Amino acid sequence: MTAPVLDFSFEEASLRSGATCVVGVDEVGRGPLAGPVTAAAVRLDPSRLPEGLRDSKVMSAAARERLFDWLMEHAMVSVAHASVEEIDRLNILRASHLAMERAVAVLPADHALVDGNLIPRGLACTSQAIIKGDARCLSIAAASVVAKVTRDRIMVDLAQQHPPYGWDRNMGYPTKAHRQALLDFGVTPFHRRSFAPVHNILCQANSSTP
Repeated sequence: MTAPVLDFSFEEASLRSGATCVVGVDEVGRGPLAGPVTAAAVRLDPSRLPEGLRDSKVMSAAARERLFDWLMEHAMVSVAHASVEEIDRLNILRASHLAMERAVAVLPADHALVDGNLIPRGLACTSQAIIKGDARCLSIAAASVVAKVTRDRIMVDLAQQHPPYGWDRNMGYPTKAHRQALLDFGVTPFHRRSFAPVHNILCQANSSTP
């Protein structure tokens, strides 16, 4: 199977079709048991594309940090979140889309290239869903880096408030150590109560209460 090619072709096609501000959109944080879901929208300058950009999931933390700094200086960037409360109230898919909508709304975007196979219903511009977009579309890859670095920094900060859960290492994902900490220390305000491992612990606690 041929590996996807990461390039600027989706953006170029959109510009040829009449768009003037094309942004890539991606989110990070659907799977964790704790913390917000974070989305970024990025418009790259066609005359100054970043070097070394890849899907954020296959980059080292140091490489992500370097590209994050470059993008914040040379690209048009917006970041937005959906809170734990919104995740529990809406469900994680809708909350992820809400974060994307908020990120795009800040920029003067007239076309959005969105990672995945679904388009957030509240986008105020035309859009295109691109499966595995963070490995195929430079603007989406840039958005994935910005969202990943931003959310990781949030989880590192939250870890200082709640050290036992190891969020500075697992970023809220359901590692064995994180699950054990939930059993040992209980649920924090930053845990997603609608997610099964957290919900089950809360149900067990309620059932054991006299």
